[in-house]
Amino acid sequence: MLKLYTYFRSSAAYRVRIALALKGLAYESRPVHLLRNGGEQHLPDFVARNPMQLVPALDTGEQTLTQSLAIIEYLDETRPTPPLLPATPAGRARVRAIAQSIACDIHPINNLRVLQYLERNLDQSAEARKAWYVHWIHTGFDALEPLLADSPETGRYCHGDTPGLADCCLVPQVANARRFKVDIDRWPTIARIEAACLALPAFQQAAPEAQADAE
Repeated sequence: MLKLYTYFRSSAAYRVRIALALKGLAYESRPVHLLRNGGEQHLPDFVARNPMQLVPALDTGEQTLTQSLAIIEYLDETRPTPPLLPATPAGRARVRAIAQSIACDIHPINNLRVLQYLERNLDQSAEARKAWYVHWIHTGFDALEPLLADSPETGRYCHGDTPGLADCCLVPQVANARRFKVDIDRWPTIARIEAACLALPAFQQAAPEAQADAE
């Protein structure tokens, strides 16, 4: 059985949980608490599994895969039904661009280790860290909203009327933004797509509050 090393609040791990649920794949959850004991991702056993000291990591039984987008594309290539990427090269490029705008441009500068660095190394207050977070959410979502709103390829979901890779990335990032009290109504297309996704059982099963390690 697949083993997913995950943390309930990690948006990167959340992406992979959504992909696994959309494909109906069973897996064993191996929680890695990012705050307890100084961060369980820094413990030797996990570092040996993933030297980047980040979740998610997926143990396939043959190897351990890291990086959420790489894991999701692996799942799509090895378990192709239902597909998480469109059939055409242009469609796949569009979906990857949406996914990467979140996973590469927004998330990395707002994740836990960056916020901890601002606090511990640069002596930034909680208010300053929140301002940092909100600034980059606004910058990213202000750019993403018209890409979705103005494209005829946007349907009920980020691309057409079937959820896929882009939605796996969007919903966790919106969840994080909501946790920081960002007003999502500023971006009506993003909010509409999020609502459509959250109505699906796969997204509900993958949600942070549905995880056994949620606290």
